[in-house]
Amino acid sequence: MGKLIINSYEEFAAHLGEELGASEWLLVDQDRINLFADATLDHQWIHVDVERAREESPYKSTIAHGYLTLSLLPYMWDQIIEVHNIKMLVNYGMNEMRFGQPVVTGSRVRLVTQLHNIQNLRGICKAEIKFRIEIEGQRKPALEGIAAFLYYFN
Repeated sequence: MGKLIINSYEEFAAHLGEELGASEWLLVDQDRINLFADATLDHQWIHVDVERAREESPYKSTIAHGYLTLSLLPYMWDQIIEVHNIKMLVNYGMNEMRFGQPVVTGSRVRLVTQLHNIQNLRGICKAEIKFRIEIEGQRKPALEGIAAFLYYFN
C-alpha cells in the first residue's frame, strides 16, 4: 500500500474514522538505543548495559527507552501520509498515551494509524491521529495514544 496523498482539509476530513495505514517495520537495535541515550543523557543500565541486562533484567536483554519508541512516530507517520499544499506542520500534543510493553533490543516496530478526529480551526487543520506502535510478533503494542498535529494549509 502506498502513501495516502492529501491535498486539502476536505480530502483529509473524508477519512474520518478510517485506518490511514501502517508504516514499514523498523529495527530497534542497540546502536539506535545508544545514540538515543547519548542524545537524551539517559544512560540507565536497562537500556545501555548489555551484559548487566542479560544477567539482571527480567527481559534478559536491554530495552529501548519508551521515549525512543515515541520519537520514532514522526518518521513512521511520514511513511503513511503525504500532505500537500501546506505551509507547515506542527506537533500539537499527545492524548491518552500509554506504554503497553517494552521494546526488547533487536525487535522491529511499526506504526498503525486511524484518523480519530479532525477540525478546521480558522483555517488550521487540527488532525488527531489514533496510533499504535506495534512490536512484530507481539499482541500487546509498545505504545498507543492519540497524536495531534496542526496542518497549515495554503
